[in-house]
Amino acid sequence: MTAVVTTEPLDIAAHERAVAHPGAGAVVSFCGVVRDHDSGKGVVELEYEGHPSAGDVLAEIVAEFAAEPAVYAVAVSHRVGKLEIGDVALAAAISTAHRAEAFALCARLVDEVKTRLPIWKRQVFTDGAEEWVNLL
Repeated sequence: MTAVVTTEPLDIAAHERAVAHPGAGAVVSFCGVVRDHDSGKGVVELEYEGHPSAGDVLAEIVAEFAAEPAVYAVAVSHRVGKLEIGDVALAAAISTAHRAEAFALCARLVDEVKTRLPIWKRQVFTDGAEEWVNLL
């Protein structure tokens, strides 16, 4: 079980290795990548800022998913600070015995992180405008 909020670059392969299990017939991962556009506007810079409780909240979410009977292991990390286009902002991986469970659980995991994690995003657009987005 891994849950990390960090300023360091994220490695999806490391998350996949973290959930390796001899009983796992499926490992599903998700990589949330910083894109160069949002709502039809070009994005040149992105920054994530986390509440001091973000690490604890992420650990709670991971513990909830780790307690699911079908789950062998789960790993999730969210990056904070300034990120470049193409950087990984959210990395998640989950292992189960079967692929259908792994896909469904990984999708739920990402949705739960996006819903509950107290992290805000500042986007700077190509025209110089910026906006803060509350991910909660």
